[in-house]
Amino acid sequence: MVMKVHGSVLSPPVLRVFAALCEKDLEFEFVFVEVKAGEHKKEPFLALNPFGQIPAFEDGDLKLFESRAITQYIAHVYKDEGTPLVCEGKPMATVSVWMEVEAHQFEPVAIKLQWELAYKPKLGKVTDAAEVEENEAKLAKVLDIYEARLSQSKYLGCDCFTLADLHHLPALTNLMGTQVKKLFDTRPKVSAWAADIMARPAWAKVSKVNKS
Repeated sequence: MVMKVHGSVLSPPVLRVFAALCEKDLEFEFVFVEVKAGEHKKEPFLALNPFGQIPAFEDGDLKLFESRAITQYIAHVYKDEGTPLVCEGKPMATVSVWMEVEAHQFEPVAIKLQWELAYKPKLGKVTDAAEVEENEAKLAKVLDIYEARLSQSKYLGCDCFTLADLHHLPALTNLMGTQVKKLFDTRPKVSAWAADIMARPAWAKVSKVNKS
């Protein structure tokens, strides 16, 4: 049976799952969930994710939710397909650390900046300059740590591309289209890393996923 991803192509967590599947070159079916109509808060979607959030994922009789849990499942169960994405032994511990950093240090700040600088303008809402300033300062501190880390290895987890890097892609791509790009550009290692992972062929495929 073909794997299914339920959600919206406007959702960064959904795109995170797409990225993992494309890195693995795995076939999957995209099942559109009309968030504006509240389909994610009703059955049958709640049978897939009782919290009513996208994405939801199916692989045969296995049903999962939470994007990072889904990407880890894909990386481990389909480890012999496509890009490895995870490591064996001790290196995986470091990869796991940086996966946690993305989730708890980078993502919370990135979400706020995306809302203010990428989404609000499209919705005709006024950007909160104070909120942007506060979160740019927070992101700068995170990126200083990334700069130091990337001086020690090519990628965040190790010298090869892993989930620790992949998980950044949706938010990173959105931010690079805003004034926040300057925070990446002024840090050579971070800038090179961002350009590298955004140029991956699998990430290019994500935008071509069948939306029907």
